[in-house]
Amino acid sequence: MTEDLREQLRTISAPEPLTTGVDETETADDIISQGLVGEITVDGDTAAIELALGAPHSPAEADLVESVRQTIEAAGYEPALSVAIDDKTPATEGPIVIAVSSGKGGVGKSTISTNLAAGIAERGASVGLFDADVFGPNIPRMLGVTDEMMQPGGENTILPVDADGIQVLSVGFMVDDSNPVTWRGPVVDQMLGDLWHDVAWDDVEYLVIDLPPGTGDAQLTMLQQMPVIGSVVVTTPQDVALDNVRKGITQFEPHEAEVFGIVENMSTFVCPSCGDSHEIFPATGAAALADEFDVPLLGRIPLDRAIGEHCEAGEPIVFEDTETAELFRTLAGDIMDAVGRRRRHSHCRHIKSRA
Repeated sequence: MTEDLREQLRTISAPEPLTTGVDETETADDIISQGLVGEITVDGDTAAIELALGAPHSPAEADLVESVRQTIEAAGYEPALSVAIDDKTPATEGPIVIAVSSGKGGVGKSTISTNLAAGIAERGASVGLFDADVFGPNIPRMLGVTDEMMQPGGENTILPVDADGIQVLSVGFMVDDSNPVTWRGPVVDQMLGDLWHDVAWDDVEYLVIDLPPGTGDAQLTMLQQMPVIGSVVVTTPQDVALDNVRKGITQFEPHEAEVFGIVENMSTFVCPSCGDSHEIFPATGAAALADEFDVPLLGRIPLDRAIGEHCEAGEPIVFEDTETAELFRTLAGDIMDAVGRRRRHSHCRHIKSRA
């Protein structure tokens, strides 16, 4: 009975094909051949099935789950699905950590981080947002929680601030916004390390980290201490930003963090009067860089006045019903899918190496 169900599940395509085998010439393109279906147990009218899913609430895995449900129901059973994944990625223990970086300041990295976290939360996931941009901690304002303070937890821990369901940790909650942060490098490293180890996240599934801009000691400290599964690199189209992005991409090479792709911010100008888009910078910059490093161009976010207005109001634009908001929602879904792809492929290769 279980083998009959397994063969029926073989008709379901995996979200993306995977090459396997010693010489990487075999192609596995269904969920059975990729090892995404674990134990199957039939008890009366119920079929309990383990699935190797790595990105909760991601679009691709939500579609996969629905296909499995439909297949099992068509076979005359009530599906009881559970997750059992054996991947060897930094997300194996703890939350799925996604870093948002930029080679330089002023490219809108924190805006991308905020709307990415909010977009993931909108899909139903529990999300934390760590504002590690020590010298420009703007995320409390972008989420409308500038008047909040982190509270002490138990056993020498601190509790993140709740921003409409998103758990937020920021140096901005600890310093007076009227005074500059003039900490030297070792102090910054110590502060970020202490915050990371002392915060008591409440069962977050995804943790988005807004890294400080640049490629210095602070970024290195974060990457060494945090189990980052992947990164998103933010740039603007002009060459002065792209030159620094190359450094921002290569900083992840010594670590386990895959570069999920590049986001080109301020790619076009959306006229508030007529709504037309205008190219104010060369249109091919980020695309050419993505090709150079063989990573996806995840999205081109326009210079839209509404984005700034929503940031000032503490209301991420991703929740709105506009074209720009849809770009952010698509970005969030694509990054979640990238997480799932990496974890599923790691699972597949791991179980096949044991066979």
